[in-house]
Amino acid sequence: MMDRNDILRVAGELISTERAQTYGNAKNSHDRIASLWSGYLGLEITGVEVAAMMVLLKISRSKNSSHADNWVDVAGYAALAGEMEAQGGD
Repeated sequence: MMDRNDILRVAGELISTERAQTYGNAKNSHDRIASLWSGYLGLEITGVEVAAMMVLLKISRSKNSSHADNWVDVAGYAALAGEMEAQGGD
């Protein structure tokens, strides 16, 4: 069973190592997704909003699942959104 510290630690490790190596720079990735979503929806989406919407996706998935990885991902996306916003992202 994971406690809050485990969830935060695992999320931090994933976004700083494995996911970063697999997907590259998080800001670049979220900005690229934002560009694709913006074109598809016909409205402007930011990288921070992409991370926020991914948090909502994970919360929705948690409704019918008891997998702790949903909450790890929520913590990870929240950390990325906070970092992007602090760096001047919209």
